[in-house]
Amino acid sequence: MPAWLGLINLLGVGLIVAITLAAFHTAWSLTHPPRRTYAWAVARRVPGDPGELDPPRSYEAFTFRGCRTDLPAWRVPGDNPDGPTVVLTHGWGSSRVGGLKRLDPVLPHAKQAILWDLPGHGESPGSARMGTDEHRDLLALLDTLGNGPIVLFGWSLGAGVSIRAAAEDAGEHDIRAVVCEAPYIYPLTPARNVIRLRGMPYRVNLPLAMGGIGVRLGVGPHWAGFARDRHAAKLGQIPLTVIHGDADPVCPIADGQAIADAAPNGRLIVIPGGGHNNLWTDPQFREPAAKAIADAVRAASAAPYHPA
Repeated sequence: MPAWLGLINLLGVGLIVAITLAAFHTAWSLTHPPRRTYAWAVARRVPGDPGELDPPRSYEAFTFRGCRTDLPAWRVPGDNPDGPTVVLTHGWGSSRVGGLKRLDPVLPHAKQAILWDLPGHGESPGSARMGTDEHRDLLALLDTLGNGPIVLFGWSLGAGVSIRAAAEDAGEHDIRAVVCEAPYIYPLTPARNVIRLRGMPYRVNLPLAMGGIGVRLGVGPHWAGFARDRHAAKLGQIPLTVIHGDADPVCPIADGQAIADAAPNGRLIVIPGGGHNNLWTDPQFREPAAKAIADAVRAASAAPYHPA
């Protein structure tokens, strides 16, 4: 064999190894996001539990049995004893700590708010399941809440989890409304955008990583059955409010529009100039986002029961 041909073969093997390692690293990073725990909050001098809000809120910490393991949650009493229970489900790389800044528009109109950590996030054990079956964990959480109206409020990853939970609830719980902040249809979209924004390679390694994750999590390389717009179409008359910044670089507003359009009783509220992570940190975006959520929770108190 000519020396140059051997060199080409060696380079080819090296390239395959490099791509394989990059795909494995990408898959590991996606299923093991940074943990936003109480210690994370303390290090950044932000509230780490409801008792550290201004003003402080009383709360109860509890665990419930998800579809695989015990998961931690907080129960925060609201100001309206006749209002709904609002269940907040966070996004990828976040935790129930991320829900604290969203409580202001919720608690005045709610009986209580429930915040929980998805598997592989916050203080929950395991690895992230990327929205493949966390709706089962959410439904298990609803089983612990007893009777009464419920509003599901999720953002990013948690938005899709909330939509699917409501779509598959089959009338077991009194779900009066679903509120989604910055949802997406397929997980490849936000994964690609997050990696691209970090200046990291994604064109070859990411599709391989997502295919491998899909196989491992039981949805196959093409993520069969994941499309959030198709789940939204099964909500029946349950109101779906989609809140989306039109400058979101992670989850494009086109996805939010498609999800809202697919729901029989859906609507899209556009936050002009809003991004993905600044709706609750920039006052110009926080005010319209908070109003949309408060309106949805308030309306749920008087809404008739519409099982999906």
